[in-house]
Amino acid sequence: MSSKEKIVLTGAGSLQFGLGTVGNILASEVLRGSTITLHDIDQKSLDMVYQSCQSAIDKKKLDFTLETTTSRSDALKNATFIINSIEVTPRFELWEMDFNIPRKFGNKQVYGENGGPGGFFHSLRVIPPILEICSDVQKICPNALFINFSNPMSRVCLAIKRKFPSLKFVGLCHAIAAAQIYLPQLLGVPFSKLKIKAGGLNHFAAVLEVKYRDSGKDAYPEIRKKGPEYFRKITAFDVDLVKYMLEKFGYLFYTPDSHIGEYIQWGWEVADFEKGQEFYRLYKATTLSTGDTMRSLIKRGKGARLVRPDPERAIPIIEGILTNSNHEELTVNLPNEDIITNLPRDLVVECPGIINKDGIHPVKLGDYPKGLAGLLRNQASVQDLVVEAVLTKSKDIALQALLVDPVVDSATQAEKMLDEILRLQSDYIQLE
Repeated sequence: MSSKEKIVLTGAGSLQFGLGTVGNILASEVLRGSTITLHDIDQKSLDMVYQSCQSAIDKKKLDFTLETTTSRSDALKNATFIINSIEVTPRFELWEMDFNIPRKFGNKQVYGENGGPGGFFHSLRVIPPILEICSDVQKICPNALFINFSNPMSRVCLAIKRKFPSLKFVGLCHAIAAAQIYLPQLLGVPFSKLKIKAGGLNHFAAVLEVKYRDSGKDAYPEIRKKGPEYFRKITAFDVDLVKYMLEKFGYLFYTPDSHIGEYIQWGWEVADFEKGQEFYRLYKATTLSTGDTMRSLIKRGKGARLVRPDPERAIPIIEGILTNSNHEELTVNLPNEDIITNLPRDLVVECPGIINKDGIHPVKLGDYPKGLAGLLRNQASVQDLVVEAVLTKSKDIALQALLVDPVVDSATQAEKMLDEILRLQSDYIQLE
């Protein structure tokens, strides 16, 4: 079957996001005949992505219509799916401010992207432009599904839920891929032989159940027995905190120390801080060098070879809705309508999801393990105030959000870091 959808990519000027997502669309038989609309505010980057994607379509004589525009209203007209991955630029320069300024005043945050004070400053910067996009979606194409990849995922999605409660949206993140690496190595079986159930908060979530598909046997006793030694031997990733959480709380978190540690007040003491920083430096260098290589290839007329599928799950979800697949996605981010019963309902949580013609349906997880639920409830309170600060543009509430965050342990530090961020990022964050 084929379906004539209109799929809009916002933030399409990002080479990795734009080319990978279009690569997934072009590989889809279900989506043949559809229109792909590339939207970004950066015309130059947009032109490069368009050139590459059109070349890929032409070379393979594929049945897709490709459009490009810097006009959001034009992009959204008649859209059926919107895939969002915007980031405020200059990305790495701002990210490093988010990380370094709190530490300058004595804060011990371990990363600074999604949680802690750095995650808060990131939220203040990126949520407002995403809400502007959602406002236009609600006006122009209210029946479309908004698929969000932008971080900080939980906070972005909670803001969407509160500001536009009728908007159809889902948040997607590939963090679960770590569990797909850890578990086969730990248990000595392919991932396809395992049935897992996982969730929590994005970047702060655990594998809650692992069973062998053939026997139905619980694999967690083996994971708890073998896990600490397995993680002790890993040198490629920052997993000291992953190991500690497994030992002390009994569950396997599927993000590295640099992510988990953002949410825990004692995370700095356990996490492999240097390995986390090494990961950031490598990620930055790889992203920048890959971008340079891609731009060079595009300028030489070889951009079509860059338009290839990536592992992200937006297109399989769109296909599942259109074909009524009833397949299960390992993780999606959705409003907590009794998905995790011992966390607040006014929260967006990560959980498995069933995909069919009626949309994306959460698989309910019930009560979260008590100790872990305590840590997640701390973050629910922080996220409540973070989103309130964004929606009200209130500096007073922004300070409260910092003072409630368990990662912030000094009122003086909180006030100083907030003042300095507001001064240095005044072009991006406006509070009253």
